[in-house]
Amino acid sequence: MANIRAVSKLAGVSVATVSRALRTPDVVSEETRKKVIEAVKETGYKPNMMARNFRSKKSYSIMVLVPDISNPFFSMVISGIQQAAKKSGYSVLLGNTMGEVETERELAHLLHTNQTDGIIQLSSRFPLAPEDCEEGRTPPVINCCECVDDDSMPTVTLDNVGASRAMTDHLFGLGHKRIAVISGPKGSPLTVARLAGCQAAMKAANIPFDPALVAEGDYSMASGARAAEALLCNSLRPTAIVCFNDEMAIGAMQQIRKAGLSVPGDISITGFDNLTFAAYTEPPLTTICQPSEAFGEKAVEVLFDIIEDRAMPVRHLTLPYELVVRESTAPPSSAG
Repeated sequence: MANIRAVSKLAGVSVATVSRALRTPDVVSEETRKKVIEAVKETGYKPNMMARNFRSKKSYSIMVLVPDISNPFFSMVISGIQQAAKKSGYSVLLGNTMGEVETERELAHLLHTNQTDGIIQLSSRFPLAPEDCEEGRTPPVINCCECVDDDSMPTVTLDNVGASRAMTDHLFGLGHKRIAVISGPKGSPLTVARLAGCQAAMKAANIPFDPALVAEGDYSMASGARAAEALLCNSLRPTAIVCFNDEMAIGAMQQIRKAGLSVPGDISITGFDNLTFAAYTEPPLTTICQPSEAFGEKAVEVLFDIIEDRAMPVRHLTLPYELVVRESTAPPSSAG
C-alpha cells in the first residue's frame, strides 16, 4: 500500500508539503497542490485520518446546530461555513435541533467527547450543559446569525435594530403612516431587536406605536398568511406590513391577494433576508439583504481563533445590511 513518502517522491516535494496540501490546501500554491493531488491519484495513497486525529487530539470537524434545516436562509449560512471549513481541512457536521434544548445539549456533548472541535450555534441559546464547560477556558462555541443578549458566547450577527429601522423609514418615506408588523416568536432576541428598530423609526417620525398592529409568526409562509389574515381584520387596515423574514412576507402576500387586495396597490409588503426567490415573487419583494454566506465564513474564522487559542480581534462582530427596494412597496393609495 502506498504511503505519504511515495507521494512525496512522485510529486517532488517534501513529506511536510504533502501533509499541508492535503490538510490545509490554502497554504500551498495551486501548482504544488495539483502535483500532490496527481501523485495521490497515481499512487493510490489514502491518508490515515484516524491516525492523524489521534496524534493531534483533534477531530478536524466542527458541528453546526441548526434550529430548522429546511429554512433556506440557514442553508446559505451553512454553505459559507462549509467553504471556509474546507479551506482549513475541516469537515462539517450538521445537527438539526428543531429548536429543542435537549437536542442541542445532546449534540453539543460531542465537543466534550472530542468528536468535534467546535460548535457554531445558529440559535440564540448557549448549547453546552454546565458540566461540559471547562473552568477558566473559553469553550469553542460561537453564535451565528441570532442576537444574543448576554456574553455567553462570541457572536457574528447583523445590526437588526438598524436594518428594521431603515425598512420602516423607507415606508415612511413613501408616505405610509399605518404600518403593521409580522414578527417572529415573542421573546426571541431577534424579534425584540427588529421590533425595537421599527419602534425607534416610529418614535422619530412622531407616529404612536400600536401593539394591535403586531401579529406573531414563526418564520414560516403559513404563519405569515395567518398573521396577515388577522391584521386584515383590524378595524382600520394597515397600508404596509413589515415582515421579519421573506417567507412570512410571501405568505402574507398570498393572503392579501386571497382577500381580493393587491400588493402594493392596497398594501405594501417588505421582507427580511433577501433569499434568492425574493427577486422572483410577484411582485418582487422589497427586503433587507443579510450577508448569509459571510456569516458562515466569519463564524468559522472566529471559531478557529478559539480552537487555536488565538486572541480574538472582536468578540462580537456585526456585519452590514443592505436595503433592497423592489416592486412590493409603493406610496399608499388614496383609499388607504
